[in-house]
Amino acid sequence: MGTPHDPYPAGTQDGLPPAVRITVRTAERMRDLGRRLAALLGPGDLVLLNGELGAGKTTLTRGLGEGLGVRGAVTSPTFVIARVHPSLTGGPALVHVDAYRLGGGLDEMEDLDLDVSLPESVVVVEWGEGKVEELSEARLQVVIERTVGSTPDAADDARLVTVSGVGPRWAATDLAALEA
Repeated sequence: MGTPHDPYPAGTQDGLPPAVRITVRTAERMRDLGRRLAALLGPGDLVLLNGELGAGKTTLTRGLGEGLGVRGAVTSPTFVIARVHPSLTGGPALVHVDAYRLGGGLDEMEDLDLDVSLPESVVVVEWGEGKVEELSEARLQVVIERTVGSTPDAADDARLVTVSGVGPRWAATDLAALEA
């Protein structure tokens, strides 16, 4: 794995498509990005979301839920640690995990049974870097950075979202479709 919050983790140069970097200016566009990302996901996919508090991780996950056609409002699972949203369309369930309060690695997360959920679900882990990579040899890493102050317009609260695939699952996937 690359260094913490490195948007280009180790392995992205080894036959994998390059990371995609997208500027997202509004919450609705972040949800849109989540809906586009959902079109690339299927059962067994692991998505790690990293970014500071308020960066838009849960907003992106709302869009994923919409794109996957899952039941229930996607909200931050900070206090419950994990929420399962079953599919309404016969697709995979969305398992939304917030690992912020969990200090340990995969051992501490074993009680969540993510390894059991992963084969038939899309598992999205906020704050998962350094904690759940061992769940799968393939994953998407999404890093959301706030770019406040990058333009003279004080109202511009844009985010720079970097999406990179790790492992064989993502070798033939064109992440450029996310830039639409």
